[in-house]
Amino acid sequence: MPRPSTAETRVLIVDDHPFMRRGLAQTINDQPGLEVCGEAGSAEEALRICESTSPHLAVVDISLGNESGIELIQSIREKWPEVKVLVSSMHDETLFAERALRAGALGYVNKGEPPNVFVAALLRVSTGQIYLSERMTNRMLDQVLTDKSEVKRSPIETLSNRELEVFEMIGKGLATKQIAARLGLSPKTIETYREHIKQKMSLANSTELTRSAVQWVLEQGRQASPDPGA
Repeated sequence: MPRPSTAETRVLIVDDHPFMRRGLAQTINDQPGLEVCGEAGSAEEALRICESTSPHLAVVDISLGNESGIELIQSIREKWPEVKVLVSSMHDETLFAERALRAGALGYVNKGEPPNVFVAALLRVSTGQIYLSERMTNRMLDQVLTDKSEVKRSPIETLSNRELEVFEMIGKGLATKQIAARLGLSPKTIETYREHIKQKMSLANSTELTRSAVQWVLEQGRQASPDPGA
């Protein structure tokens, strides 16, 4: 629950898992100078809380049920450019961190990291600095220093944010009409995205597309499995 606004930095938590929100809230409220001003389980709720509480910082997950955390970050930064955003996600940092930064976030921390790493990321972003893991920082520096024609990218990295969103939904077993309904797009548009994905990932047909998407979703799920010793 939010506490009276006495701290210097108000933090909004956006995550569709109540248990995760509770853990993040406790960690944040234990830090001097920080307090949770609101918790949201959806993008719509997050925007309402931003409007009513004026947070200084938002901790946002990439996946919000059927919604995109990347799009939420863009919306927050467009409406309230002064709000700093830290992504806390189970998704592969090498695939999503750069996308999150391009959307307007200042940092990316994996949910599998211990609380002290999350706090360090939060404090760094709260001062307007960028936070990435050492591995991701080195990766991005390599991309800057290396001729882009020499940089090898995995096929999935070539997908746009929307294409990746469709790819994930395919992997979760959603049909074209279901994806269209959830994204507010026409089935024809989704079919176009499917064709683009197949071309970019060199997939011969819809069967290969579905198989590849399911495998990727399963791999993401394994990466998200909590460490029993954490």
